[in-house]
Amino acid sequence: MLLAILFAGNRVARAGAMAWRETRSLRRGGASRLGAAMASAVPLKAEGAWNRECTEALAALSRADAAQLALRRLQAMLDMIGAAFGPVAGVSVMAAAWYAGRQGTELLAPMLLAFSWLALGETMNGASRMLVAVLRRNAACAEIGQWTRGTAAGRREFALDDIKPALLLHGGLQRRAPDGRSIGTPISLLLARGQPTLLVGASGSGKTSLLKQIAGWIGDDAFATDDRILSAGERRALVSLVLHDAVVLEDTVRANLFAGDVPDAALWRALEAVEMDGRIRDSGGLDSWVRQDRFSLGEAQRINLARAWLSPRPVVLLDEPTEHLDEAQGERILERLLARFSDRIVVVSTHRAPPLRDVRTIELQP
Repeated sequence: MLLAILFAGNRVARAGAMAWRETRSLRRGGASRLGAAMASAVPLKAEGAWNRECTEALAALSRADAAQLALRRLQAMLDMIGAAFGPVAGVSVMAAAWYAGRQGTELLAPMLLAFSWLALGETMNGASRMLVAVLRRNAACAEIGQWTRGTAAGRREFALDDIKPALLLHGGLQRRAPDGRSIGTPISLLLARGQPTLLVGASGSGKTSLLKQIAGWIGDDAFATDDRILSAGERRALVSLVLHDAVVLEDTVRANLFAGDVPDAALWRALEAVEMDGRIRDSGGLDSWVRQDRFSLGEAQRINLARAWLSPRPVVLLDEPTEHLDEAQGERILERLLARFSDRIVVVSTHRAPPLRDVRTIELQP
């Protein structure tokens, strides 16, 4: 039975690795195709291709579910063998002792051994879930590796501490949506150290997408700096992009600040700057355990801004940093952040321009 468990576990490991890769690829492709179809519903219906596009997109998602179902069946087989192992081993020990002629008190030792086998069998019931958890982690790490490969390549070309650009320049940047569509007309960007730039526009004007382009997460545009051209991968190594949809991890406050080995005093200064120090002290301090539902939207946003405060990157992009904050508090925190980043390139997106001095404003139209 141990050999059967090893064989079944090996089969789950090999099939599971393939299943997770296939599932991620199919879901990504199906979702992308379905999103493109939804965005082009009118022309696709006019061409009679709407049903075909939606069917093929949903078929990819169905194949992803089928791959997951096949993996769950293999898990069930492994769980079945693991569940049977303890009882079979325990009964076998007692049967062997009885067959050997042991009776009465002589059966105590075999009985203890039988119960030990039962306990070991119970631990094997979670083997498939632990194995699949490892496979999911490996698949996620491989995916993250693909996203960060460009950043790693950029860091090999230069050390992060060796470059602090005084400006980022693009003479005619074509704004793009995440799906690659063009937005508006090309714009000229001159982002200078010490002079924050405000991107002002209504919802749908492409403010967040433009920040992602500057950061190198959308497109492959090259920006000029002091004495070189920075590719998208190189900019990802230099930019701290703080999006407005703040996420609080189910972890400690310290881990949620993403600051590594930064001293506690610096962490508290960051929390004080975003007016969250009192809230965190009341919740138990830096090592208290938190999760998303323990914070309001405004509090989660301020945790997000504390992360920006602690970032050492020379380029800081803030996506609607005063979202979910009242006007007075938002202006106070933003002024502190801009003072903190006075020696860096800073770009801030917002629905309306706050009353700030020495800033450059760019009005964006959809």
